Amino acid sequence: MTRAELTISGRVQGVFYRASAQEEGMRLGLRGEVRNLPDGKVEAIVEGPRERIEEFIAWCQRGPPAARVDDVQVRWSPAQGTFRSFTVAH
Repeated sequence: MTRAELTISGRVQGVFYRASAQEEGMRLGLRGEVRNLPDGKVEAIVEGPRERIEEFIAWCQRGPPAARVDDVQVRWSPAQGTFRSFTVAH
């Protein structure tokens, strides 16, 4: 189990990015959360098997149809076990 903290930039707020990311994370069996940041970016923190997280990152690079993703920054670290499900933080 591992953890990835993603910062996604582009047109990613107001385009159902968080809800779609939550659905994708749940589909992949990951735990974590996704939230809007004040600077217009989206942050996702996910935990699970590395190969599933890599699938999630690939999805984040595309996003939902209305999004335009310019960049995805990823920081890897050991899983902390702090999440019970995959949620949208407000």
